[in-house]
Amino acid sequence: MTGTGRTLVLGGGGLTGIAWELGVLCGLRAAGTDLATADLIIGTSAGAYVGALVATGADLAGAMAHLDELALELPPRLDPELIAEGFATMTDRTLPPEEARARIGALARRAPTGDPAVHVARFTSALPRHGWPDRPRLVVTAIATATGRLTVWDATAGVSLPEAVAASCSAPAIFPPVEVSGTGYFMDGGLRSVANADLAAGAEAVVVIAPTDGAFRASPAEQLAALGVARCVLIQPDDAAREALGADMLDPGQGAAAMAAGMTQGRSVAAAVARSWTGRG
Repeated sequence: MTGTGRTLVLGGGGLTGIAWELGVLCGLRAAGTDLATADLIIGTSAGAYVGALVATGADLAGAMAHLDELALELPPRLDPELIAEGFATMTDRTLPPEEARARIGALARRAPTGDPAVHVARFTSALPRHGWPDRPRLVVTAIATATGRLTVWDATAGVSLPEAVAASCSAPAIFPPVEVSGTGYFMDGGLRSVANADLAAGAEAVVVIAPTDGAFRASPAEQLAALGVARCVLIQPDDAAREALGADMLDPGQGAAAMAAGMTQGRSVAAAVARSWTGRG
């Protein structure tokens, strides 16, 4: 994929990551820098949901009301053995990345995580607009469970926006993989990279907002450096935000604190972001 103009990249990080990203974007906007003016928005996992909100002109602060709704259908009892198996597979450096992700896909399909239709319905309800925007261009990432390959959807893909976002947010062994338009089952786009910032290749300016650093996956910092874009900014949680986010990224109870910390951080980095975003100053 070749980006053009200004690109906003939004990474994964669970429910608390959603809240923090919304806060950062609101803080930036309050300080005079609106990243909704992007030409391209790339969303992965939690960032796919936030990206869909930004691209469709939703009320970002009002979206916080849906955090509890998105958390209601967590499986009543997560299988720790399956989660441990998945982590071991992803950290096995002897496996080619796509093969590792395909094994995770097989694990995800057999995990008792509930009805995919219910998972999609949550995002259908939580997204105020269901059509893909004409501008900015919105890209949502996911992983095909059968092959482990990255899949990228936009308005031309013939896929519904709620399905695409729900699939990108389908963390294996936590949420069910989503069958998308009869083309197969898909899971969390963050399995390849927490932000998939390399998809912004060719952009003139890039801002990456990522709640986590990726651990065993390609980090946003590494991918952003490899792009070689002079006008770029990486925003990750500062000390106060990390404390507000807490240890459980699926805890909606941390949402208000995470958003408040994001707003404070957004205001604090607004000048630096504005310089890169506009190319002035």
